[in-house]
Amino acid sequence: MKAVMRLAGVVCAVGMTLGMSAGSSADTAPAKAPGATQQVKIDNFTFAPNELTVSAGTTVQWVNRDDIPHTVVSDDKTTFKSKALDTDDSFSYTFTKAGTYPYFCSIHPKMTGKVVVQ
Repeated sequence: MKAVMRLAGVVCAVGMTLGMSAGSSADTAPAKAPGATQQVKIDNFTFAPNELTVSAGTTVQWVNRDDIPHTVVSDDKTTFKSKALDTDDSFSYTFTKAGTYPYFCSIHPKMTGKVVVQ
């Protein structure tokens, strides 16, 4: 009986671990309440999280933690566009409409990210 109870405990723990990790990823972040501020870290030539899902009305703040300048520019080049951000500089934009907003660093165009607004 004790062996069955131990096995049930292990199965439960594994199930909880799998359930907690399902749907989460190091490259994406879940949606947050409108009016909240979400942060994207720029470091080592990457945007982290690479894809961010937010509710309409959320402000996204990009913070450059790299030791070289980067920019944050929407793919259409008109929705949002930061100046060159030096180390520890930041840029913020409030997303008011649902949609998908891909962006990149104009200095290093292979650096890309995406904000999904629900």
